Amino acid sequence: MPFASDRDRGAHLLRRFGLGASEAELDYYLRDGLSGAVDKLLDPPEDPGSVVDPDLLRNDKGNLPMPQAVNGWTLRLLMTRRPLEERMTLFWHNHFATSGSKVSQAMLMIAQNDTLRANALKPFPVLLDAISKDPAMLLWLDNQENVKGKPNENFAREVMELFTLGIGNYTEKDVQEGARAFTGWSLKRGGGVRQAGGQFLFRPFLHDNGSKTFLGQTGPFNGDDVLKILCDQPRTAEYLVTKLWDWFVWPNPDAKTIAPFAARYRASGMDTKALLRDIMRSAEFYSDKSLRSIVKSPADVVLVTMRQLGMGERAREMLGTISDTTTPAGRATLAPAYVAQQAMKSMGQWLLYPPDVSGWKNGPGWISSATMVERISWGDQLFGKGKTGRAALRFPAYQFLQAAPTPEGVVHTLASVFDVRIAPERRPLILQAAQKAMAGGLTPANASQVAASVTHLMFALPEFQFC
Repeated sequence: MPFASDRDRGAHLLRRFGLGASEAELDYYLRDGLSGAVDKLLDPPEDPGSVVDPDLLRNDKGNLPMPQAVNGWTLRLLMTRRPLEERMTLFWHNHFATSGSKVSQAMLMIAQNDTLRANALKPFPVLLDAISKDPAMLLWLDNQENVKGKPNENFAREVMELFTLGIGNYTEKDVQEGARAFTGWSLKRGGGVRQAGGQFLFRPFLHDNGSKTFLGQTGPFNGDDVLKILCDQPRTAEYLVTKLWDWFVWPNPDAKTIAPFAARYRASGMDTKALLRDIMRSAEFYSDKSLRSIVKSPADVVLVTMRQLGMGERAREMLGTISDTTTPAGRATLAPAYVAQQAMKSMGQWLLYPPDVSGWKNGPGWISSATMVERISWGDQLFGKGKTGRAALRFPAYQFLQAAPTPEGVVHTLASVFDVRIAPERRPLILQAAQKAMAGGLTPANASQVAASVTHLMFALPEFQFC
């Protein structure tokens, strides 16, 4: 059996559906057993302490640049005590991939992020309706230009190809007819900061009221009708379950595996929370095939290791003491988020900037010769100086390494903190690196360099790349 205990199963659960499995988190989530851990993930307490007010992110001129919006979400990912909610917000951000490269107003991207979060665990039809009317989405896929007599097909195509059915499950005629149904869907500019500079607006005089034939059904459909038809298709449940499975259970699941989960998902009204509970309690999730089978995303490499070191909790404390991030104390509060977002960007995952409408490619797509170099050097940024010209965190490693100040103790502690199972044949090389860096003993002066030397090798291990 791959899992010897509920603690092993709990660690697996948190690696996939949380944001890491630190010892403290395992103790908290498993207090009421594995079933209790599932409940805590799905129904967490409110967490106002992790909310980052956009006004805090403004520069000294009162502007809100897009990199600051990225900092805000990165900080929330570090601080959150509702990890499944943020994990699913990240999943849906990739699914409904919208980028600041085109949607240039930071408040629009923040508002879309809030929409994804608010609906992340709600039934998919609710989420699909909200995101289809989201101003950033309307701009991203040009639906404000979709008008009667001159339909723009961008959104109609992507809502089928990427959001619901998948390619090959609709025709060009469906795209054309769907586009007609979405005519008149636009946005109202302005409205102030809290309305994020735009709101959904239906312009009835620009809407095509004529009869349309879409996926075999005929009627004077509007956009809401088309979204309902899409959600009613059995293929939509199959498509979504397959994608969720690929991200959270194991890569490239077959149709036979997906079928019973998709059937139950569809029968529930596409209740995403019920689907996640179904997966989290399944034998498949705790099988050999699932264990350590998902390539870590940059978020798993960067944000999870920072959380495992307690940086998220420290950021919460600091955020609660400031009212202006343009001050030295305010900039220090945002510094970990800045380092994290830049590291993730160098590894191929720049939040709020997915590479195209299909989002980031999961699994092996995260690994290349360039991104592997960045993964290996991440320990240097955590504990040491990092690369020339690049900000580093310089975490004080002595405070947690001093309890076991031998090469064996240091390696064991770092492997435990970062949840790495080192293969026996690779351990001697890592022990040798620790011994060399310690030069006879662990001290406050050399502890961070010791940690950087050990993690440089540890983060290069094949076993570190999988969660």
